[in-house]
Amino acid sequence: MATGLRERWREKARRTIQECALDLFDERGFGAVTIEEIAAAAEVSPSSVYRYFGTKEGLIVADEFDTMSQEALEELFDREDPVGTMTRIVRDYEAAPGGGEPIPWRRIRYFFKEPSVRTAFCASLDRASLRIAPLMAGGRLSETQARVAANALVFGYFAALEQWYLDGGVRPVAEYVEEGLSPLRPIWSVGDQ
Repeated sequence: MATGLRERWREKARRTIQECALDLFDERGFGAVTIEEIAAAAEVSPSSVYRYFGTKEGLIVADEFDTMSQEALEELFDREDPVGTMTRIVRDYEAAPGGGEPIPWRRIRYFFKEPSVRTAFCASLDRASLRIAPLMAGGRLSETQARVAANALVFGYFAALEQWYLDGGVRPVAEYVEEGLSPLRPIWSVGDQ
């Protein structure tokens, strides 16, 4: 999917702001850092931070999914294998070049250490479920079943991330996601037997 120069610049700015915020949070603690300090470290205005992320919690939970168009999501999502889609996305994150700890995994610990970030992440997962459910509806699943399955998928992902965190990150996140979501696979294979 090709993106324009302006969109690539925005994505680079978002990543830079997130990296600076994470550096400050890691150094001083989430509660001790202000949006103004993050903006200064990233060499942007505080209004830019608010425009891209909304809140300090938004700095932690925001990812590429939030800005992805519904068309791009449809292209990415395999309605016959949603668990495989989630696992593939996580593996792609883990394989991303750039050295050091990738931002998505660097952020995870804040989902579970900071109650306000956990709440924001759960709200983000709820929005993700609302975007994914229509992609699952039709065919084998009714709208109600698609909504329940989408919630099981995204909140199952959350539980897998939490287990990874609780275990101290001893294995790749994708292994936790694949293992944790595997009980959901029969939802999509009912008609294949």
